[in-house]
Amino acid sequence: MVTVAVLTYTVDHVRADSGVKVMPLGDSITDGFNVPGGYRIDLWQKVVAGGYAVDFVGSGTNGPASLGDRNHEGHSGWRIDQIDANIVGWLNTYQPRTILLHIGTNDISQNRDLPNAPNRLAALIDRITTTAPQTKLFVATIVPLSFADAQVRSFNAAIPQIVRSRADAGRQVYLVDMYSALTTADLADGVHPNATGYSKMATTWYNALLAVPGSLTEGGTPTPTATPPTTGPTPPPTTPPATTPPATAGCTAAVSLNSWNGGFVATVRVTAGSSGTTGWTVGATLPSGAAISNSWNTERSGNSGAVTFTNVSYNGRIAAGQSTEFGFQASGSGTGMTPTCTAR
Repeated sequence: MVTVAVLTYTVDHVRADSGVKVMPLGDSITDGFNVPGGYRIDLWQKVVAGGYAVDFVGSGTNGPASLGDRNHEGHSGWRIDQIDANIVGWLNTYQPRTILLHIGTNDISQNRDLPNAPNRLAALIDRITTTAPQTKLFVATIVPLSFADAQVRSFNAAIPQIVRSRADAGRQVYLVDMYSALTTADLADGVHPNATGYSKMATTWYNALLAVPGSLTEGGTPTPTATPPTTGPTPPPTTPPATTPPATAGCTAAVSLNSWNGGFVATVRVTAGSSGTTGWTVGATLPSGAAISNSWNTERSGNSGAVTFTNVSYNGRIAAGQSTEFGFQASGSGTGMTPTCTAR
C-alpha cells in the first residue's frame, strides 16, 4: 500500500511539472489555514480527473499527499499591498499562464484603510496585467467573514466594475463570484473555510477555469476528456440561483439575490431552450426605491423601474439547455423581482 501511494504521488508530480502553470495567489486562505492545502486539494483532483495537466507554481509549499502539486503563493496575514510589493518578482520567476487571486480578507480584518482597498486591488490587477499581459487573471470576490459582513460586501461590490473595465480594455481579467459560493457555516473560525468551504471554493475556481479557453491548456481547446465551456471568454459568476427553470423553446431567466440592509447584488441565470440562442433579452421591473449602480456581462437599459438587459458579444450564443449569467448591484431591495427572457 505504501508503494502504491508513493508511485501515485510521483506520477502526479511528473504530470504537474509538465503542465500549464497555475499560480494560486493570496493570503492564508490560499495557503490553506485549518486545512493544509485548502481549496488546492480538491481543485487538483478536479483538473486531473478532467484530463488537464497543470503545474501549480509559487514559492510556498504545503498540503497532504492527495495534493499532487503543493506549490502556491499564499501568505498568511498578508494584505493587498504586500502581495503587490512582491508580485513582479513572482511573475518573472514562475511565469504562470493562469492566476487565481483571492485577496482582501486581511485588509478588512486589520481595518487597513478600507475605503481605498478596492483601489489597491485595482492597482494590483494593473501591475499583473502590465507585467504579464498574456496571463489569464481570475479575480475572486472574497469569502464571507463572520464578524465583518458589511465590510466584505462593500469591498466585493466594487470588484465587478474593476474587472469589467479591465476586460473591456482588452486585458485577460475574469470575475469569480466566490462570496456567494460559501456561507459563514462553511468557516472553521469565522475567517478561514473548513474542509467543506474549501471544497466549494475548488468547485467555483474549476467552473470559472472551464469557462475560459486556454486557462488550463497550452491552446484554446481542452483535452478530449474535459468538458469544454459553452459560453464566451469572460466567466460569469459561478453560483447558481436557488431555482433554475426548465428549458423551453426560447429562453428562461432566474434570479438569486445577495441582500443586505440598503442594497443587493443580483445574479441572473439565462437558460436556453431546445433551439438554443444567438442572443437574448431579459426584462425585469425593480421594486420601488431600487436603483442599479453597475452591472456586468450585459448591456443595460434603465436603472430603476422597468429595466432591460441584453447579451454582450461573448455570451449571446447559448447551446440548447445550457446557461450563462450576468449580474448587477443596486440600492434598495430586489425582493419579488421576476425576470422574463426573450431569445433571438
